[in-house]
Amino acid sequence: MPAADRPWFLWDTDVSEAEFRSRLKHPDPLIRAQWQAALLREARVREVWQFLTLDDVLDSWLNIRVQLGRRRAFWEWALDGWRRDGLLPG
Repeated sequence: MPAADRPWFLWDTDVSEAEFRSRLKHPDPLIRAQWQAALLREARVREVWQFLTLDDVLDSWLNIRVQLGRRRAFWEWALDGWRRDGLLPG
């Protein structure tokens, strides 16, 4: 697949943007979370929101968080901060 068809942050996976978007909505929550976690791990934060909503992240958070590796601390910090600031429900 030409690199132009693949999101840059999926450098190690041969998947088009259309297929990636489909996998982010997969009916199986574990498969969906695997792809969502890849996005949160590898993409720039501002790019995450081009593919997911905050509700998507919150709905899958328990399955996503275990797959984030060292990026988990960042996302926990961000979500906790948004909660403290009243931007998210407690």
